[in-house]
Amino acid sequence: MQKDHCLRLLIPALVLSATILYGQPPAAPAGGRGAAGPGRSAYPQHPPSDPAAVERGKGVFSVNCGFCHGSDARGGEGGPNLLRSSLVMNDMKGEGIGPVVRNGRPEGGMPALNLTDAQISDVAAYLHSFPVGGRDVSRNAPPSVVVGNAAAGETFFDAKCGSCHSATGDMKAFVSRVQDPKTLQQTWLMPSTGGGRGGGSPAVVPPTTATVTLPDGSKAEGRLDHIDDFLVVLRDADGNLHSYPRANGKPPVAIHNPLQGHIDLLATYTDKNIHDVTAYLVTLK
Repeated sequence: MQKDHCLRLLIPALVLSATILYGQPPAAPAGGRGAAGPGRSAYPQHPPSDPAAVERGKGVFSVNCGFCHGSDARGGEGGPNLLRSSLVMNDMKGEGIGPVVRNGRPEGGMPALNLTDAQISDVAAYLHSFPVGGRDVSRNAPPSVVVGNAAAGETFFDAKCGSCHSATGDMKAFVSRVQDPKTLQQTWLMPSTGGGRGGGSPAVVPPTTATVTLPDGSKAEGRLDHIDDFLVVLRDADGNLHSYPRANGKPPVAIHNPLQGHIDLLATYTDKNIHDVTAYLVTLK
């Protein structure tokens, strides 16, 4: 079903957006294994770690890893954010990160580290100790998401966004309406057409439309209200709904999503791109 397929695409995008802003995925339901405080838990679920192992791991990490991956594992001088790493999230007691630590990743500039099994297990315990809410006292949460290079952000914006957006036009007007840098970053990454639960976006985005090519060759156009394998529903300018049965992909439907460019780019951004563009957009106020 196309609707289910869209949901499967949307959920990872939402997780990515939340990860970009807060450094890790949204909070899992409370009460599971690995609870890290009232109403919060580690992600994915990990057995509670020995506080002494966490403290030892913090020391090993700080000495051997923090200079690249940051003192809070969010990324630093060339090293990626480990809290967003699928390898780290799927690791339980160091069995996943161990081979990488011992062998390094020369192609990425990471040297091999001569750590014992016990040390690697302690580092894993430390990494798994961060709660989803991001308020662990052991973490140095950044005071602002505006930490990028505005000049680099301008270059990236001109190359990737300038064909659709104007820094002195629509983007300047948009930025002037947004006061919170986190909201600004969230919105330019993935704007919303609004109308869903939780309110709309500060950005003004036209609705998704569609064109249905009927068997006689005529075309029906309108705002896309619903589509699946069996039915497509369009809403005309007067708000009236028009339904067209479908079977085996016919009649063909061309969907015109004004956010398609954002969707296509979302998976290509690096952390640096995101922070640089955000820093640049802030200057447009």
